[in-house]
Amino acid sequence: MLTVACMKWGDKYGPEYVNVLRAMGRRNLPDDHRFVCVTDNSKGGDPGIEVIPIPSTLDGLGGPERVWKKLLLFDSEHINLDGKVLYIDLDVVILNSLMPFFEHPGDFCIIRDWSLDGIIGNSSVFRFEAGTIDFVLADFIAESQKWREKFRNEQAYLTHAVLNKKRVEYWPQDWCCSFRRHCTPAFPKRLFVEPKAPPGAKIVIFHGDPKPHEAAEGKRAKGRMPYKPAKWILDHWRLD
Repeated sequence: MLTVACMKWGDKYGPEYVNVLRAMGRRNLPDDHRFVCVTDNSKGGDPGIEVIPIPSTLDGLGGPERVWKKLLLFDSEHINLDGKVLYIDLDVVILNSLMPFFEHPGDFCIIRDWSLDGIIGNSSVFRFEAGTIDFVLADFIAESQKWREKFRNEQAYLTHAVLNKKRVEYWPQDWCCSFRRHCTPAFPKRLFVEPKAPPGAKIVIFHGDPKPHEAAEGKRAKGRMPYKPAKWILDHWRLD
């Protein structure tokens, strides 16, 4: 069975993000798939979402938040996953079928990060075979201070750790795009032309601000330039 997994902890994202992600996944996958949320609070989640509590191994991931908690996905002792698992961040918009992400060859597949010349994978969307890369979490917990000092965040460590022992495959460049980098026109065009996803895009990533529903309204982060509302987002970022 195909598995889509996400994570939610703390109060940065409400349950609506999980519910909408599940709805987008449901519209873009066969019915016989599994949707899992690893979380510290399942309140407000739709009944069809399979909840897995954040395990006690969290104790080894304390300290300043750099999304290190994502590494808990590789705790197969407490996280019951099997087969191919497609992890997706909560703040994304799924535009098309997710099946290509399961069919793409490779044991571990991830976005080639746009800002670092491909040196680091971007962990907004990645796929792995459950139980095959548990060493990623075990090695981090064993020497967490060392890895925190060496790597700025979890995705840098994750890519390094997998590369050390396995081959890393990157998604085709046009599959995953950044809303800020690839959808929003440059100034001054952005003042009168609506942002749009590039041809071939399957998932739009909203790192930082704005979030999907904010981008649909044209809301901008403090200090950033204005842009037209991307109303097409609401054709995808919805529950029904």
